[in-house]
Amino acid sequence: MDITSGLPRIVELFEARTPKGKSVLSLINGKIKSIDQTEEGNRILTIQNEKEEIELLVLRRQTLLVNQGDSVEAGQALTTGPKDPKEVLQINGVRTCQEYLVDEVQKTYRDQGVEVHDKHVEMIVRQMLRRVRIVRPNDSDFLPNELIDATLFRTINQGLVKDGKTPAEGRPELMGITKASLATDSWLSAASFQETTRVLTEAAMKKSTDALSGLKENVIIGTLIPAGTGSEAYQKLAPTLPGAQEVSEIGFATAPSESEESDNDGLPNPAQWLAMLGEEGDEDTE
Repeated sequence: MDITSGLPRIVELFEARTPKGKSVLSLINGKIKSIDQTEEGNRILTIQNEKEEIELLVLRRQTLLVNQGDSVEAGQALTTGPKDPKEVLQINGVRTCQEYLVDEVQKTYRDQGVEVHDKHVEMIVRQMLRRVRIVRPNDSDFLPNELIDATLFRTINQGLVKDGKTPAEGRPELMGITKASLATDSWLSAASFQETTRVLTEAAMKKSTDALSGLKENVIIGTLIPAGTGSEAYQKLAPTLPGAQEVSEIGFATAPSESEESDNDGLPNPAQWLAMLGEEGDEDTE
């Protein structure tokens, strides 16, 4: 196997595409009650627990990994084949979906003998899951089916709860890296990636403004990125040395206060102190 054979799988994962021959996943925790066969040769799995009972269709070309009477967990693969990340997100939630994507990407790279640190893959996966689709707006100003940044979604909902209102309901949305890059709030960042003409045209029609809050847009226009020494918190710092004279904003030394002058009166003059040392040395020689 060469490295090119692994790339289609990487593209499939990062673009959040439904894999071919995907496995059938269990929707609930329970036990395989029965496996019935249809006239077409397909099989129907019945999974039962204390609360509910569901049926899943398994095509005849798929190979079963479980038998009647086996206990299964929600999200467990019942047939051979790769899992669909969207189904993993729907059944097990964001954290499990993130772990699955990172593990699958790393597995593909390791099969090719390529070592990549987890943090690089995790940063990409985080961006793929940074959007929330609104299901019910309730007392918020969101629109149904609108895509909202997850951080903004949580902030707005916290404010609604404090005011005694009903927060909005939403579900996490898994987006491919191409779609996620174009869905950013910064039109400068989106235009620098793909579909430049469309992005700029839409931004002009909407009279959009860019807050320059991200990394890419600040790199494009040549200003400090909002990280490290360019962060807002660092820019507000006013470092001073202990006992150093204060300097005004335009660079001039400020006059010492009366209390500082009185404190300095008790300190010896450096020239006098050196002269005293010399006199003590002469007395010792005598």
